[in-house]
Amino acid sequence: MKSKDSGIDPLMMKSKRKAWSRVKRDYELYLFLLPIVLIYVLFRYYPMYGVQIAFKDFSPSQGIWGSSWVGFQHFIDFFNAYNFWTIIKNTLSLSFLSLVFSFPAPIIIAIMLNQMMSKRFKKFIQTVIYAPHFISIVVLVGMMNVFLSPNSGIINHIITWFGGEPILFMADEDWFRPLYILSGVWQETGFATIIYLAALAGVNPELHEAATMDGANKWKRIWHVEIPGILPTIVILLILALGNIMSIGFEKAFLMQNDLNYATSNIIPTYVYELGIQKAQYSFSTAVGLFNSVINIILIVTVNRIAKKMTETSLW
Repeated sequence: MKSKDSGIDPLMMKSKRKAWSRVKRDYELYLFLLPIVLIYVLFRYYPMYGVQIAFKDFSPSQGIWGSSWVGFQHFIDFFNAYNFWTIIKNTLSLSFLSLVFSFPAPIIIAIMLNQMMSKRFKKFIQTVIYAPHFISIVVLVGMMNVFLSPNSGIINHIITWFGGEPILFMADEDWFRPLYILSGVWQETGFATIIYLAALAGVNPELHEAATMDGANKWKRIWHVEIPGILPTIVILLILALGNIMSIGFEKAFLMQNDLNYATSNIIPTYVYELGIQKAQYSFSTAVGLFNSVINIILIVTVNRIAKKMTETSLW
């Protein structure tokens, strides 16, 4: 009830006082949180005011606010572009194929490592598969160029040793997707495996003991104990992966891209870079990037709702 004199809800005032008392009590934790909040505000949210140039004919001399308004014209131009469907197909095919091959790999490896009895060998395997995560994208693509070189690459040496002809891997559009996906699996599987190993460590050992007493073999324990135990983690990571299906990594695609594989390597992030940085079409490239972000938001909200209804696990 509201006070007749002040018109202020006493319950609301009480909840505010409790919240403020918690802040004063745990002020050290909020101070630790403050730098992250400032970083997001300054580098994530504040620059969003520039998104409005997607609806304007931006001119650097006139500035963001002074440029003329054109509405959805840049979006219409993108949808009517001759290469619109090619870019969308390249982006979706590369994203979905990467998801199909890279998402199950760490789950399988984590379950296999969890079954190992030798802790020393288990740690060795973890280190070997985790180490590529620390290799930068530039170095990774450089390694691919060296290993797959038609003249001096070890892969082509092996092919010619067996009587085959050297293959121009990095210059063949048919090889772009396999190389992109396999290199991503090699580099990122180890990092994701650690997440699933942590989830497996949280599975109650009594469930394994009960399953063993009921006569369940190793495969049945994996299927009925371990996989259900890490299912919430799998669902959360799958939601995040599907929500970023249109935001496939720019750096590696750009570094692997050349004139000979351009037909399959031209995806939305590289297209935005080409238009915005190389051709200075700032408004058009911003419109393309905004379209990409809106699709990602729709996907992550949709997948989150479906996951919440089917598994009762979701991001929110």
